[in-house]
Amino acid sequence: MNTFKEEEKPKEKKEAGKVSKSLASVFSGNFLSSDNVVKSLPFIFFLTFLGILYIANGYYAQRTVRDLHTVGNELKVLRSEYITLKSDLNYNSKQSQVAQATAPYEIIESVTPPTKIIVTEEEMEKIATND
Repeated sequence: MNTFKEEEKPKEKKEAGKVSKSLASVFSGNFLSSDNVVKSLPFIFFLTFLGILYIANGYYAQRTVRDLHTVGNELKVLRSEYITLKSDLNYNSKQSQVAQATAPYEIIESVTPPTKIIVTEEEMEKIATND
């Protein structure tokens, strides 16, 4: 059992050494000079471009949602204004309201109902021949 414990200790030290070496290369920037990184630069640029597009799409979506909200509020205001104006027009176009509005101009509503004028063909011929 004692040998097993001794084997574990050096492995932990080696792993810690690998981690510290990789962190040191990242912080120093030495990892950028390796051939694998240079070969994968086009892919890294592509991923960066996709990230920028993703962020821009998020901003565009937020702006579109804000615009929709603004237009929705405008629509509600215009709809309520339309309903108010329509009800006012219906009220003012009643016969009693029209009579009251035209009273200062001395225009009065007719009390006699309209009559239908019937012209026969003979009367039409007389009128045509007189001209």
